[in-house]
Amino acid sequence: MMRTRPLKVALLGCGVVGSEVARIMTTHAADLAARIGAPVELAGVAVRRPDKVREGIDPALVTTDATALVKRGDIDVVVEVIGGIEPARTLITTAFAYGASVVSANKALIAQDGAALHAAADEHGRDLYYEAAVAGAIPLIRPLRESLAGDKVNRVLGIVNGTTNFILDAMDSTGAGYQEALDEATALGYAEADPTADVEAFDAAAKAAILAGIAFHTRVRLDDVYREGMTEVTAADFASAREMGCTIKLLAICERAADGGSVTARVHPAMIPLSHPLANVREAYNAVFVESEAAGQLMFYGPGAGGSPTASAVLGDLVAVCRNRIGGATGPGESAYAALPVSPMGDVVTRYHISLDVADKPGVLAQVATVFAEHGVSIDTVRQSGKDGEASLVVVTHRASDAALGGTVEALRKLDTVRGVASIMRVEGE
Repeated sequence: MMRTRPLKVALLGCGVVGSEVARIMTTHAADLAARIGAPVELAGVAVRRPDKVREGIDPALVTTDATALVKRGDIDVVVEVIGGIEPARTLITTAFAYGASVVSANKALIAQDGAALHAAADEHGRDLYYEAAVAGAIPLIRPLRESLAGDKVNRVLGIVNGTTNFILDAMDSTGAGYQEALDEATALGYAEADPTADVEAFDAAAKAAILAGIAFHTRVRLDDVYREGMTEVTAADFASAREMGCTIKLLAICERAADGGSVTARVHPAMIPLSHPLANVREAYNAVFVESEAAGQLMFYGPGAGGSPTASAVLGDLVAVCRNRIGGATGPGESAYAALPVSPMGDVVTRYHISLDVADKPGVLAQVATVFAEHGVSIDTVRQSGKDGEASLVVVTHRASDAALGGTVEALRKLDTVRGVASIMRVEGE
């Protein structure tokens, strides 16, 4: 039997995502009511510019006083899509205190203060859901938090930022340089006017923190994630990758140590074999691999950003939270019982591709090989080319720790036959 009293929803933010959430709530009202078991009513919309025309939204619902909206006391669910740390954090905790559950798409806030927000939700017996914070329309948080709750996840590996994937895909497919590909992404609306959060991997790092925390039942903050942007990737790097049968992607990698005693979380560009499924993720799409003991390897793929895809994830959470509200229950909260330490990047073991500018004369390769050996880094392959006294030396290592590789490179820079280190890139997915 359907409940007749509607569940009241407050919407904080009405930009690209918020307006799409409001539109779907209106146009799909009957379907949402049938799925939830009660009507859902948009009770208020908090915005910064109240005079802007918002098609399909009753102007009487629009307010600039977000605090008053979440303090009304009759709001069942607050949907937060304004982003940033403040005032979002205060508005969310205030919503809990005044009896509302929260659905958020705020990756930065969840990555930085997820533990405190979960604690506030638990204190007041309310839900905090944030599927839209990680990979747009792709269901990822709920499978990790619920479907795989009885399994042991060992690794999460994927492309979680559509802007950077579009840029790198353009560089790979057309031979364009970084700036040229970025300009194209901006012109097509895939990159913001200030793309720093994307290209310097802040966005992906926040998502990695969230994924690692859920996957490993451990609190992983944004500061725990090693972050390396992609602005230094060049057309020459792609040429080297192609010679190895690889391409380059900006990857978020969350791993449990082999002994199970610690975890790592990192985001950086990496070469991956063309045979790997992630190599074929094109344009602005996202894809994430989850590797667990019982289920094996799972792949989640789809659009990772944009108004409609993100709104789809928000509405999925809204339905779940509203169902919990009717049933007088709450869904899964934070699970951090494992409390595993987060290892520093220096402990991470992977393969490396190092390109050196060297003098083209006898004995250079022997000198370079000696440095690698002295630092305990095993060489897999070496390729040398050059003329007129200058040469390029490309070394691909076997698996080595980041700390060992760092010591190796520092020693290489001191050789008088090494003119410079042209590039260093990790090799993943072998």
